[in-house]
Amino acid sequence: MIALKLGVTSDDVKNVIIWGNHSSTQYPDVNHAKVKLQAKEVGVYEAVKDDSWLKGEIIMTVQQCDAVVIKARKPSSAMSKAISDHIRDIWFGTPEGEFVSMGIISDGNSCGVPDDLLYSFPVTTKDKTWKFLEIPVNVFSLEKMDLTAKELAEEKETAFECISSA
Repeated sequence: MIALKLGVTSDDVKNVIIWGNHSSTQYPDVNHAKVKLQAKEVGVYEAVKDDSWLKGEIIMTVQQCDAVVIKARKPSSAMSKAISDHIRDIWFGTPEGEFVSMGIISDGNSCGVPDDLLYSFPVTTKDKTWKFLEIPVNVFSLEKMDLTAKELAEEKETAFECISSA
């Protein structure tokens, strides 16, 4: 969406974070994202110059887009792409200065997400291991992150109830 809005390729956009659950509460965070415009790398906020779009439409569209993809291509297509991206990122590592979002156990994060949740975080990968990215997170992002963490905690609780009653 950012690439389309700016008239560049998706390869020119990097470091967009997807926080949290793979659901309608996931939060696409562009606060640390960069885009290459005319051979110069700039922040996405600076390039787009439309805070309401970055804090509104893009978030809502990303939160709803997985449902559209799954409806069109079936669940296995979306999962296959996500799995192949994770394997590529783990196997080959992330380029210097770049990071990816990856669903990992939240234990030890510095973002305030409760432990024991499978949550999407920004990470770097090297030598087939991942490391939390230590970045500042603003209040707007923390609110979005908390919402998706609460949903994941509820899903975890429901899952454990199912397991214990089986």
